[in-house]
Amino acid sequence: MLAVVQRVREARVDVGEKTVGAIGQGLVALIAVKSGDKPDTADYIANKLATLRIFSDDAGKMNLSVQEIGGAVLVVSQFTLYGETRKGRRPSFTKSAQPGEAEPLIERVVGSLRAQGISVACGEFGAMMQLALVNDGPVTIILNSDDRETPRRQA
Repeated sequence: MLAVVQRVREARVDVGEKTVGAIGQGLVALIAVKSGDKPDTADYIANKLATLRIFSDDAGKMNLSVQEIGGAVLVVSQFTLYGETRKGRRPSFTKSAQPGEAEPLIERVVGSLRAQGISVACGEFGAMMQLALVNDGPVTIILNSDDRETPRRQA
């Protein structure tokens, strides 16, 4: 799973003329599911989103999470993050999960964030969406579930 995370002052996602999700201060998370991702992958991304310390404390240091500031998360599914561009000019999306595999994992990320007490707004899975946001900083972080640490074996 990949997530492009932006710290925002506000954001909204529209489908056609209708706003389907909006937040004030918090995070926008553009999330792509890779074929073969599992529920624990979604849990990992949700936990990272909830605890990523990229908001400023009183000293001006990035030391607080979206949870700690009482912010919200706008989750938008974006399979194109797995676009492969090494060959030719048209991206290939063969690494992206099919909708039937991806949608439940996106929903799991949303559910996990909500279970942690975070307010979550969402885009509309599979729809053509327009995203408007005010990036704060700007701060943009890429989360890749393939980069997670594996537990060390006990001797």
